[in-house]
Amino acid sequence: MDHKGEIEEKALLHDMASILTSFEKERSNLIPILQMIQEKYHYLSARALQIVAKHLEVSSCEVYGVATFYNQFRFYPPGKHQIRVCLGTACHVRRGDIILENFERKLEIKAGETTTNREFSIDRVACVGCCALAPVTTIDDTVHGHMAPSKVEGLILGFEIEKERRKRENQQGESKQ
Repeated sequence: MDHKGEIEEKALLHDMASILTSFEKERSNLIPILQMIQEKYHYLSARALQIVAKHLEVSSCEVYGVATFYNQFRFYPPGKHQIRVCLGTACHVRRGDIILENFERKLEIKAGETTTNREFSIDRVACVGCCALAPVTTIDDTVHGHMAPSKVEGLILGFEIEKERRKRENQQGESKQ
């Protein structure tokens, strides 16, 4: 875990006490607790799952089993840029799976994962509601319709160029001070 991850994990552990005090120690509270943690931190860490298990007096395996059953939960911190590849019916028949494979290959991660620098995360989604534009990918809040495998590299490159531009602007601003 990197330094930033360690700091976030410590913050999570500190906040867990206040999150859990609003829930009685009943197994029926498991999903609402996990949803609250996910909403606040955008993912469920292994340590958070252990703390929830201890609070509810159930096994960590049971908490993990419930959390992994539902696809709404993620187990890695999301990236700065969240890529969602639609694999609903319209996107599926127009080869959305090839788009997903290209993002995975380019970023060297699988769906549900985040790059080591935490710039990007990829998720497969059932539908984004833009079937006429299939296949569709969303990056952050921007919809990219009529996706083609050849567009994947250009989208990622655009983010890398923008990051470098901001870095240069910051360096120039610091050198003027």
